[in-house]
Amino acid sequence: MNMQRSGGVVDLDALSAEALPVVERGVLNEGVFHRMISLERKRTERSRKPFLLMLLDVGNRLQSEQNERTLGKILSALSLSTRETDITGWYKDKSVVGVMFTEFAVDDRNAIAGIMMTRVSETLRSKVSPQEFSQIGISFHLFPEEWNHDIPQRPSNPTLYPDLASRDSARRFFCAIKRIMDTVGSALALLLFSPLLVVIALAIKLTSKGPVFFRQKRVGQYGEQFVFLKFRSMHVNNDATAHKAFVRQLIAGGAAGSSSNGNGQTVYKLTKDPRITPVGAFLRKTSLDELPQFWNVLRGEMSLVGPRPAIAYEVEAYDIWHRRRVLEAKPGITGLWQVNGRSRIKFDDMVRLDLRYAKTWSPWMDLKILMRTPVAVVFGDGAY
Repeated sequence: MNMQRSGGVVDLDALSAEALPVVERGVLNEGVFHRMISLERKRTERSRKPFLLMLLDVGNRLQSEQNERTLGKILSALSLSTRETDITGWYKDKSVVGVMFTEFAVDDRNAIAGIMMTRVSETLRSKVSPQEFSQIGISFHLFPEEWNHDIPQRPSNPTLYPDLASRDSARRFFCAIKRIMDTVGSALALLLFSPLLVVIALAIKLTSKGPVFFRQKRVGQYGEQFVFLKFRSMHVNNDATAHKAFVRQLIAGGAAGSSSNGNGQTVYKLTKDPRITPVGAFLRKTSLDELPQFWNVLRGEMSLVGPRPAIAYEVEAYDIWHRRRVLEAKPGITGLWQVNGRSRIKFDDMVRLDLRYAKTWSPWMDLKILMRTPVAVVFGDGAY
C-alpha cells in the first residue's frame, strides 16, 4: 500500500461533502507531495524507520459529476483508515491519490503492506460500490526498497522517486546540452587518443598474459548495470577478496588510511595491491587506464562528468543515503571527487561531493571540472 505526505489545499467545489474530513486535514498538491516523499526518504535514511507509500489510481474520475462523487467517497474512506500523522496528496493531479504511512514499528516488510492493504480495502468497500471498487488500482511501495543486482532490470523503484523525474524534466534543455557534450567530447577523445590507445594496448599485451581490456559490470544511474571498460592493469584470474574486504571497511568508515609515497598525506585505497602489473601501476597513476571509458560515454552509459561508477559488491555495502550517488546522476569519467583529491578523501566525503554535483550541476560546471581534470591527472593527485 502506498501513502504519501502532501501539501496544499484541494478546491472544495471539486469534491463532494463526503470528502471534507480529508480536505480539512489537507490534501497536498502534486508538487508539494513529491517534495514530501523526498523529505521522508531522507528522514528514513537517518532514522532507518521505513515508510509505506500507497497509491490509488482512480483514472480520469473528474470528468463527470458522478465521478466527482466517487472520488469524494475514496478520499473520505482514506480519512477513516489513516492517522493524522499520515500524509495524503496527489501523486498525479486529479488521477492518482497517494498516502504516506510513516513511523512503523513492524519489522516484517511484507506484514506492513499486508496490514495496510487489509485496512484500506475494507474501508473502501464500505464506502464505494463493488463496481467503483473494481476500477480503483491500489499499489504499495515500501522505502527503503531491497535492491537485487542479480536481475537485469532497474533495482530501484521509480515510483518512490517522483521528484527526480520532475527535476530531470525541468532540466530537459540542459540535459540535452550535456548529452551533446558527451557525444562530441567522447568521439573526439577516441579519435585524438587513438595512437596512444594502440601503444598502451601493445604494452599490456607484451608484458602480461590476458586481454587488453578489463570488462566489469558496474552500477549506473538508478542502479542499472552496464559493462564498464578499462585497460587491464591487473594480472588475470586474480582474487578480489582483499579488495572486497577493504571496500566494505572503507564504506563503513573503518578502513585505515595509508601514507602516500612517504609525503605524509593519507590515502584511502589499496596502495600496494599485488594484483597490479608494473605497466598497470603506471597506467593507474597517470589515469591512462580510464581512456576506454570514452566508449561507455559515447554509448550513453556514462557521462564525461559525474560520480564514478560503482561495483555491485560496493553498492551492497552502501548505507541507505549512499545510494543517492547512483540515483541522482549518471556516472562519469571525471567529477568533483577526481579534481578534489580522489583517494585522499574518505568515502562519506566522496558521496557528499557526488550529491553536491548532482544537485548543482550545469553545463558550465561540467566545463570547469573538465578543465581542472588534466591538472589533476598530470600531478597524479590521489591517483593509485
